Amino acid sequence: MVARDLLRVIYAPHKVFKEIIKNPSYLGPMILLIIFVLAQLGSSYVVASKTVIEQTMPLGDRADEWTANALDWNSNQGVKISNNTIDFIPSTTQFLDNTSIEFFASNLDLINLESLRFTPSVNCGAEGFRNVSLRVKLISPDYAPDSVKLTLLSLDDSYFITDITNEFSNNVNIWTNLTLVVNSKNWESIGNNAVWENITGLKLDFSWSENSSVNMLVDGLFFRGIFKGPIELNASSYFAVSLINSITPFIIEWFLLTAFMYILLKILKSEVIWKPLLIAVGFSLIIIVIQAVILIFIYAFLPDISYPFEIRAGIPGEFEVANQLILDEISFVSNIGGVIQIIVYVWIVALGIFIVKALTKLDWMKSLLVSGGSLLLTVIVMGLLQI
Repeated sequence: MVARDLLRVIYAPHKVFKEIIKNPSYLGPMILLIIFVLAQLGSSYVVASKTVIEQTMPLGDRADEWTANALDWNSNQGVKISNNTIDFIPSTTQFLDNTSIEFFASNLDLINLESLRFTPSVNCGAEGFRNVSLRVKLISPDYAPDSVKLTLLSLDDSYFITDITNEFSNNVNIWTNLTLVVNSKNWESIGNNAVWENITGLKLDFSWSENSSVNMLVDGLFFRGIFKGPIELNASSYFAVSLINSITPFIIEWFLLTAFMYILLKILKSEVIWKPLLIAVGFSLIIIVIQAVILIFIYAFLPDISYPFEIRAGIPGEFEVANQLILDEISFVSNIGGVIQIIVYVWIVALGIFIVKALTKLDWMKSLLVSGGSLLLTVIVMGLLQI
């Protein structure tokens, strides 16, 4: 009987809502909630199967910890090391710390910037990280260094070294984003125990032709280039969040739509009882259940999507570029989803009209006002709540 009533909401709403209101039962909306949750979990699985997220070392929200404390760095004699909390790489997601490491020397022609040993060591081998990233800002002198070399320390006294002088040819007093491919022919191996599977530290060597006042900042040191899917990273957590994000919107939309319809009907001085209205609105949500099922198949057409570090870090400028690339990739599916959403809104308003007509003696225009107004207010509130 309940299954029949659910189907009749689609093809005979003018009849079925009168019967639902006479014999209200929560079983129908509960069945819809279960189907909706299962459909949402199915969509989450499809999306997750096409999504990979760039991983970093240090891990997760600790990605910036190697440039968060001046005590974690060494330099040659005469160089003062401190935290700079004014000039650093900003992050709208607070993924990066609000500090950089500052190096200052008053009369030197050579400066070494060396991190303390990485614990644990970093795997840059065939199955490991592909890139090393570092931000450097040369404040003074106001001309480029004659030589800059980047060293990745390995076991014992062995290391890999590469020349990056060209990266600073015109980059004085601006942040230079160094993202270098590791484990490549651009690196020279020094020592018998230099292995990419065990990178234990990093060092930068700057030199100039004459002594000068040297001031520079370092920020955002991490390794990157490994991509993993949400299910591979933490399947239980991913689906638990998906479950919550399925149940909550359904229930909130159900109750908001009912509440606004109830209020508007009261304003129009119509006699209305809460329970029959609540259950009738619950039955009308079969439309968003149908939408959820359709989206499973729509999401199957999504391309493989890679979320780079810039998305998680929220660095102004870089985030917008990376995010726009993803939006462009999924635009076709997004546009189809947008059209379906409009159809769903129109359908819900239409069903709302039949609910009002079944409950009251209001004319069609007032019924449209109540139904459309209720949905509009529901959409606005859910948007404000970011649901």
